[in-house]
Amino acid sequence: MTSSAAETIVAIATAPGAGGIAVVRISGPEAHAIARGAFVRTGGVAAPEGRCFGSTTVEELRAMVGRTTYGLWLARPEVGRVPGGDACPSAVIDDVVLSVYAAPHSYTGEDVVEVSCHGSRYLQRRILEECEGAGARLARPGEFTERAFLHGRLDLTQAEAVGDLIAAESAAAHRLARTQLNGALRQEMSALRKVLIDFAALIELENDFGEEDVSFADRPQLLATLQAADRRIARLVDSFETGRAIREGVAVVLAGRPNAGKSTLLNALLAEDRAIVSPIAGTTRDTIDAVLDIDGVRFRISDTAGIREATDDIEALGVGRTMAAVAQSAVLVYVWDVVMTSPAEVAADLATLGREDLSVIGVANKMDLNPYAKLEHYTHTDLTRDTFVPMVAAEGMNLGLLRECLFAVGVGQHAATGDVILSNVRHRTALLAANAALARVAHGVETGLSGDLVALDLRQALHFIGEVTGEISVEDLLESIFSNFCIGK
Repeated sequence: MTSSAAETIVAIATAPGAGGIAVVRISGPEAHAIARGAFVRTGGVAAPEGRCFGSTTVEELRAMVGRTTYGLWLARPEVGRVPGGDACPSAVIDDVVLSVYAAPHSYTGEDVVEVSCHGSRYLQRRILEECEGAGARLARPGEFTERAFLHGRLDLTQAEAVGDLIAAESAAAHRLARTQLNGALRQEMSALRKVLIDFAALIELENDFGEEDVSFADRPQLLATLQAADRRIARLVDSFETGRAIREGVAVVLAGRPNAGKSTLLNALLAEDRAIVSPIAGTTRDTIDAVLDIDGVRFRISDTAGIREATDDIEALGVGRTMAAVAQSAVLVYVWDVVMTSPAEVAADLATLGREDLSVIGVANKMDLNPYAKLEHYTHTDLTRDTFVPMVAAEGMNLGLLRECLFAVGVGQHAATGDVILSNVRHRTALLAANAALARVAHGVETGLSGDLVALDLRQALHFIGEVTGEISVEDLLESIFSNFCIGK
């Protein structure tokens, strides 16, 4: 259920639990009146006269807009008198800071008051109780951002980017969320909508004069526009895997035969002794997980037990976990000993481990013992110049090349081009539907289909593009999106 702008809402905007400072956000038509009734001035920086804040008019409160006011104490429930001031509650609960915003110049587009108090759970609860007692209700998850969307402060892509910004765990994820929040995808969708709306208008005009056999739309030009739109949408859809990798991180598994150097390679990548390294085969019995940052992107790396016929139940369990880790990963780094493992064995292992949607990097390790090993020797594999990395992991040889290869394979080309990148599956789904509708439009234009039917498909394409930004939205869609936010946002 979408938010009612007639209600004033309140929630804790900072992370749950105790802390040095907590922020309580009040938004809605009664936000200023509620703040006026719940707080008193007691000689703080902004009010040395000790005047009762409860006697401050809403107009005076609005005059505080644009600056933060200090020394405002929440005081309940006994009635007393502030020394040298007016009669007002005297049971001091906490000294707080109020930040006052007037509609439409606030996050939500409504009157807003943000209360910064000391961060004990008790104080946070008391402030919420005061605000509820004055007529506010507790906000639902995401309701502040939902109101920002409903008041036109954000479009839907920007609103979703707020959630992504909060959840960002890497520099690249933060940059991607900021790009979306700044309206990059909105601008892309707006440009696309404008072109299609212009042509839709011409086709609709033709339909109005259908009996007079009048043609307003240039068919070849329309087809050229549709092809350009198709390329534009296809580029965005293709960027989704890059966006998801940046947003969620890239799952990478190190796999290979025992004593191939997987643990040595993990330690070299992390520049620390994370895994035990031993010349004894089968040292790694369980998966070892670590996080590696490459150019701001998180790579979640799992070092696994060597793949071979197990000699005991524990090793068999470790090999089983290796296969499970490979199945759940986006990138396989297959490591082999260029002395002990033949090209035919490498090809057999890759055929066993590979799957259609798994990217594979081959690490030919211990090249110092066999410097004559070359990619040409592994022609029965799908390894290429871009995915074949000769290494001496113990010495860090070609470590930088492996990092570059991991980034290129795991993140893709879109991260370096400056293109708008999709990271939300809802956007991808809507654009795929829009592209399907545009394909029907193109087919209709090429085959001389009735203008009414072509216009119908064009309207469908515009509908799906509008769904991305929220220009076309339905209540259950909004509820699905904003229910995934935290309550204070």
